[in-house]
Amino acid sequence: MRDFKKLEIWNNGIELVKQVYKLSSSFPSEERFGLTSQITRAVVSIPSNIAEGCSRNSEIEFKRFLEIAIGSLFEVQTQLIIARELNFLEESDSSKIEILLEKEARMINSLISKIKNN
Repeated sequence: MRDFKKLEIWNNGIELVKQVYKLSSSFPSEERFGLTSQITRAVVSIPSNIAEGCSRNSEIEFKRFLEIAIGSLFEVQTQLIIARELNFLEESDSSKIEILLEKEARMINSLISKIKNN
């Protein structure tokens, strides 16, 4: 079993959660059960799936949870685009999160590739 709290990808995921929660707090209140709920659930899923994957005994299972995490990451990217298209936020407001998302995606994909090659 891996200690997920020591993984950079998990710690990055936690930072993403904090940034998305902060950003989504400015969404219109009528979106509380819509886009706000969707984006916060998706971003929480990223480090949660990394942590759950760390509890698994096989590399194949760990890889499967990393793949779920990257799917959630793509959801967050899509939801940020939707939020910008709906004028809930400016592109400049989401740029820091976009950078973190891209870094996280690269790290998760790298780890998935490493697991595949073993």
